[in-house]
Amino acid sequence: MSFDPMAAAVDWLDAYRAGEIETILEMYADDATVHCGCGGMKAITGREGLHAYWTDRVRQFPASELDNLHPSDDGTLITYVARHGIVSVVLTFDALGQIVSHTCGPSN
Repeated sequence: MSFDPMAAAVDWLDAYRAGEIETILEMYADDATVHCGCGGMKAITGREGLHAYWTDRVRQFPASELDNLHPSDDGTLITYVARHGIVSVVLTFDALGQIVSHTCGPSN
């Protein structure tokens, strides 16, 4: 069975919508980086940083429904509805199917 980055992106959004922080964290490689442009650009690395980021995201910026999903040059582009509008996220994955890069920001 081969890895499906589109399905993994949907699984990621499902875990986010459910507030399952530990499930979300398990999806990230140990050396993953999040570049978040929501509310000002920031870069998050390391397990502690990711845990703090996701704890805040789930509480302050919950995701609701899927807006769009398609492959991108760098990975998978997923857009979803959040409290303050549509958010776009590009997820890139390693060979094991873990997220190595997550870049997000408000959708234009």
